[in-house]
This record gives sequence, structure tokens and C-alpha cells, in this order.
Amino acid sequence: MKPTCFLIACVGLLTGCLGDKLAAHVLLSAAAIALGIAVALPLAVWASRSEPVARATLGFASLVQTIPALALLALFFPILLSLRAVFGEGLPTLGFLPALLALALYALLPILRNAVTAQVNLDPGVIEAAHGVGMTFWQRLRLVEAPLTAPYIMAGIRTAAVWTIGAATLATTIGQPSLGDPIFAGLQTQNWVLVLAGCIASAGLALVADALLGLIEKGLATRRRMLTFGGLAAVLLGILAALTVQFGDRGGDRIVIGAKGFSEQYILARLIGQQLKAAGYGVEYRDGLGSAVAHQAVSTGAIDVLVDYTGTIWTNQMERSDNPDRETMLAEITAWETRTSGTHVLGRLGFENAYGLAMPRAAAEAGGFSSIGDLAGRAQAMTVGGDPEFFERPEWIAVREAYGLRFAARRNFSPTFMYNALTSGEADVIGAYTSDGRIAADDLVILDDPEGAFPNYDAIILLAPATGTDDALVAALEPLIGAIGVEAMREANYSVDRTEDKLSFERAAQRLAERIGQ
Repeated sequence: MKPTCFLIACVGLLTGCLGDKLAAHVLLSAAAIALGIAVALPLAVWASRSEPVARATLGFASLVQTIPALALLALFFPILLSLRAVFGEGLPTLGFLPALLALALYALLPILRNAVTAQVNLDPGVIEAAHGVGMTFWQRLRLVEAPLTAPYIMAGIRTAAVWTIGAATLATTIGQPSLGDPIFAGLQTQNWVLVLAGCIASAGLALVADALLGLIEKGLATRRRMLTFGGLAAVLLGILAALTVQFGDRGGDRIVIGAKGFSEQYILARLIGQQLKAAGYGVEYRDGLGSAVAHQAVSTGAIDVLVDYTGTIWTNQMERSDNPDRETMLAEITAWETRTSGTHVLGRLGFENAYGLAMPRAAAEAGGFSSIGDLAGRAQAMTVGGDPEFFERPEWIAVREAYGLRFAARRNFSPTFMYNALTSGEADVIGAYTSDGRIAADDLVILDDPEGAFPNYDAIILLAPATGTDDALVAALEPLIGAIGVEAMREANYSVDRTEDKLSFERAAQRLAERIGQ
């Protein structure tokens, strides 16, 4: 793609399809900063008058900063899930609430530190004078301390705003729409236009926010009310515009469709969404969810629809290590889902996306590798790659122990870069997905599994307990059951993963629907 065309495409994305993502990002960031301010300022006043409180609060805020933002966001899912016992099943565990709480904590440190420092370093003579004229605590705070410390506090808020806007892109991983959506989708498919568009939008938003908050800071420092109120008005207008975009055209409830963080899931989510839209439903997507989070989300009703895989549920959620035949596994999973959460198993889509160990065909033939067992004696000199969760899954542990695999090195890659790792020599073997179109495109071979260590991985549609009682919704999705063969799925996956002539997830889903006669 020519640079000019690349830039034009980025601008098109920024001004078009990113509007709702930008609005969601603005609202999330603004709410997190506001909550951070609401918590930090009272703490700062308290801490400035008590050294133990200052040490404890600043120490806690500093500790939060040492936690990676992605981990902090993810940790709020199990925390909120456990709090449902207190606040009821209606407490959200995905999306806006956990993202808000995590980002507010992340924004706390710069605001708190600047506020405490400003309070502690106030001129004692000024405070003494306020005492001398008989001011109460609240009068001193409002009329003396607040005006003197406000510019320093605003500097902390500016830092917190930039940090929060950047970290908010990671909210995609817990189901909150943000400018991280195009970034993660682009990374998954190596669509650099999407990645750059998301980055430009996020950076631009951070710069605009910093400039407006800087205007407020300057107004407070120079006692120029026009600057202060002008900057504040611009901030409020931006938030109002985001509210209008986010909620102005929404009518009624929407069906929330979840997707894990790889291409096949994005495509299938859009395919399901198209089926539901044709039946008159409004839909929205929660992309980039981890396996455990996604399954928990559908079982608790945080999302309504999810495509999951029998082997994943069997090993990860049911913690089963046996490997029955396909029909028995599905029947037991269906009974377990009904018994434990009321989640509905609508049925199999018709293809299997199993884990398998893949190698370049040329390397496999040259080394005489045809099955996983052939790796056992030579794995000590080889590097194995997998997606971020692969090496923590029970399936990998079962395969490793069944064949006695001990690799020299183990490396984590995002799903899209795993295959690049093979072709570039960064890995000798990877944990691949058998329905991935890149297996054929890159001339890879899936090693046989004679021990049957990997379970079956039939793709199935799961419906949340309440959603599964909607007969019209069930009827809209039933034509997909048994309709998608593995070759059709591989073709759809490759259409978004290939380096040239990429299709969008929506278009790939449309093509898939046409191929299966929907």
C-alpha cells in the first residue's frame, strides 16, 4: 500500500467507523479521571495533616502503579464476580464498571502525589494568617488552600489524564469498547491501518485533553477565570458530544455477542450478529476476551452469545482429563452447563478448531517428524511457541506429560505472530489452530497425536441462561448449526489473516454466510 493511500485509509477510519469507539473511550477515560479526583483530593487533605496517612496512601498508589495496567483490568473481573454474593447477580463483571475502577486506581497516583505535595508545601505564614482572622477549617480549605494548590493539582490531573487515556485502550480485553478495539483487531490480522488509526486516535485524544486541562491549569495559576472556564467548558462539551454519540441512537436492549482474541472468533461473532440483525435484534460486540473470562461471562449473563469449543470447556471449566468420543463429550458438556449455570448449548457449528502442534512441512520432512512422539527425543534442542494462554492450559500440560516433551525454550506470541515465528525461525514448533487458513497458506503440517492427548474441539454456540429462553433468537441462530465446514472456516479465517487483499471481519462473515447458504 502506498503511503498516501495508507494515510487516506487511516483518516477514513478516524472520521468514520471509529466514532463510537472514540466516544466510548472519552466517556470511560473521563469517568475514571473524575473518580480518581473524587478519591484523591479528600485523601490528599487528610494525608497533608497526618504523616502516617500520607505514607500509607502514597505507598498504596505507588504499589498500584507497579501492577501492569492489563493485569489490573483483568483482576477486577474475579473481584466483581465474588462481590455478586453481596450486591446480587446484577452487578456487572465485564465492560464499563471493572474498566472504570481499574483506571481510576491507575489515575490516583499523580493526582494524589501532586495534591499532597502542594498541601504540605503551603506557606505556613499564609495558613497562620488564615488562623489569625478566625477562619474555620472549611473556610481555610476553600478560600486559601484550594486556590493556592489548584495549579499543582491540575498538573497532576493532566498527567493522570494522559496515562488513563493510553491505558484505556486495554479495556478491550475485558469487554469495554474503546480505541483499543481497532488496535487489537489490527494486531490480530496484521492490518496496520487499523492499528495506526487506533493509535492516532488515542494519541490525538490524549493531546487534546492535555491541552484543554493545561488551559485550565494556566487559568488557575494566573487567576484568569476566562481561561479556566473556557477550558472547562470545552472539556464538558467534549464529554457531552461523546454521550450523544454513545447513547443518542440506541433504542432498546441489545444482544451482546462475545468473542475471544483471534480472527475466527471475530468472524463468527459478526456472522451471529448478522443473523440476529436480520431477525430484528440490535447487537453489540465484546471482543478480545480470554477463554475463562468469556465462558464465565456467558454463564453469568454478562454477554448473551458466545462461540466456544468443547475441548476448552472440557479441560478448563469442567477440569476433565479423560478424552471421550465427540458425541459423549458434547452430551456431558450440555448437561454440565445446564446443571451448573443454566447456560444453553445450542449445538455444533459443524467444524472443529483443535489445538495441534505445527511445523513447516519442509522442516518436518527433513527431520522425520510426523507425530508429536517424534519430538520427544529432540525437543531439548528446539523452541516451542504458543499463544499467551496456551502454556497454562490443561491441554498443553496433558500433551507435554503424555509425550515427555521438554523443550529448550518456550515463547509466547499473539496468535497472528505465532505463524510468523515459524517462518522466521523464531520457533521450531507452535501450538496452532487446525481451522486456521495459514496452515495451508504457509505450508505447515499438524503433527499426529497418536496418544489422543488433545481433546475434541467442536465449535459450539452458547447462550446465556436468560437469552436461551428467547425462542425467536434461538430460531434465528439455528440455521447456523451444522452448517459450517472446516474448509469454509479456514477460507474465512485466511481472508482476514492474509497480507494482501484483506477482508474486514464483517465482510468475511458475509462471505462465509454466502458460502453456507445463509
